[in-house]
Amino acid sequence: MNTPLIETDRLILRRFTEDDLEAIYAIYSDEEVNTFLPWFPLKTMEEARLLYEQQYACQYHLAGGCRWAVCLKPGQNPIGYIHVSADDSHDLGYGLRKEYWRRGIITEAGEAVIRQLRQDGLPYITATHDVRNPRSGAVMKRLGMKYQYSYEEQWQPKNIPVTFRMYQLNLDGKENRVYRRYWDISSVHFIEEHV
Repeated sequence: MNTPLIETDRLILRRFTEDDLEAIYAIYSDEEVNTFLPWFPLKTMEEARLLYEQQYACQYHLAGGCRWAVCLKPGQNPIGYIHVSADDSHDLGYGLRKEYWRRGIITEAGEAVIRQLRQDGLPYITATHDVRNPRSGAVMKRLGMKYQYSYEEQWQPKNIPVTFRMYQLNLDGKENRVYRRYWDISSVHFIEEHV
């Protein structure tokens, strides 16, 4: 996989560039946006540059994984991000500036990414959300992902205990496949009945 340009009715999904540092700062510095994400909000533009270099520029040269800037048309200024990890979890992650919440933007971006991943032959994706953030779980459901199990983890670098719900979407028709790594490494795991 790489990170191809994707266009939807309202969005352009493209690679972040060094010209996007102010947009990256706006996304990653907001405390509310980053409440349920593992990293601490950015405090300086230098931290934004470092994040860009480590999480985007370096990653674009590696095989596997995709990382898009989510841009609202007609301009191409990033208002969020969506990515799929290169490891065997194929974890789908996303974030969006709060002034754009509740407009279906991440759902639209996610649907486009899933179409691309199917075309690329990826067998499945997973996604997790903090149980205290059910809106993120609602996005996963709208994308056709199915709840599989819950587990506890000491989340780094914030070093806080978090209970996650794990969702999965099998893209290759193998409906019974369940990604079990989180279940296997967590000493506290369980299946909730009404999710």
